[in-house]
Amino acid sequence: MQVHELLQLVDDAVYLNTGKHLNDLQRGVIEGTLKHQKYADIAENCGCSAGHAKDVGYELLKMLSDIFGEPVDKSNLKSVLERQGNVNISLGNNSKINSNLIGCINIGSKQPKTKPDKSHSGNSKLKQRNKNKTQIEKISKLRYFGLNDEQIAEVLELPLEVIKQVVSE
Repeated sequence: MQVHELLQLVDDAVYLNTGKHLNDLQRGVIEGTLKHQKYADIAENCGCSAGHAKDVGYELLKMLSDIFGEPVDKSNLKSVLERQGNVNISLGNNSKINSNLIGCINIGSKQPKTKPDKSHSGNSKLKQRNKNKTQIEKISKLRYFGLNDEQIAEVLELPLEVIKQVVSE
């Protein structure tokens, strides 16, 4: 896989798990790591300090380890991403799907832990609305990649009735 394809794989995986896309520095860290650059070189290209680039890289690799369910570090990032990008998942009616997005789904794993935002602890309705919006986006994206409602319900571990209530755009 080319660097831009691997970057897209990481972006899709992070978005699917956090609802956020990679920022410029995170993309720079991934690209630099794939090109075997040192954090000092990555930092110079991204306009930040080497320490900041290293901190961002550490957090990103830790997140990818959680997402993919295997240790990810600078030395094995490329091989992990290529392996994840070529995952074949057989679902239901023997239809095989080989897709970068599907390669990011780690069925049966725990969701990455997020730190609660204490400054907005009273906004539970807003948090629930954002969670629902993220789930709807996931359902729409999985439909786009050819999964049927039963397969989506299994992957997202949601009741089929909930999936059927979501109208694709």
